[in-house]
Amino acid sequence: MIFLELFLTYLMIGTVTFGGGYAMLPMIQEQVALRWGDIISQQALVDFVAVSESTPGPFAINMATYIGSVVGGQQGGVPMSIFGSFCATMGVVLPSFVIILIVARCYDKFKENKIVKGCMTGLKPAVAGLIGGAIINVMATVFFPAGYTFAVLTDVAFYVSLAIFVVMTVLALKKVHPILIICLSAVVGIAAGYLGIL
Repeated sequence: MIFLELFLTYLMIGTVTFGGGYAMLPMIQEQVALRWGDIISQQALVDFVAVSESTPGPFAINMATYIGSVVGGQQGGVPMSIFGSFCATMGVVLPSFVIILIVARCYDKFKENKIVKGCMTGLKPAVAGLIGGAIINVMATVFFPAGYTFAVLTDVAFYVSLAIFVVMTVLALKKVHPILIICLSAVVGIAAGYLGIL
């Protein structure tokens, strides 16, 4: 049953990934391609990464809700879309909810333990690597949608996307509020689309 598969898939993703939504992104991409690649394309997934970042709430939950909605919607319209969202969202939330309850009860007692300190030290660079891998995958889809070819260098859309990326990165490093960056990039994207550049 598709709804049980949604729940169990996201339960597994929520259980084995550490570091938040971006650390989950490689596994989400892999599982979506493996299980529902005929329903959700990689381009649609990348598009929703942008939407998830510009909507309220945690990134991982937004992604689970979206994928659950799309997959569930294939089973019979709006009611099944809502149920699919519910199953995927509960799956991704449940492991962290249970684990954080346990950790909150135990952490104060064990935070100076060498094993716990070593575990935390080892997890930090691993999470950074997972996030870095997800960023590379998303950037490849954004800048090279047709694959790695030299033809992309003759496309104006590539340079517009690159300019937006550079400007928004500079603004983010200057600590400009994320909502302002999102709104500004949306306005630039709309203008570029309206002018037929993107």
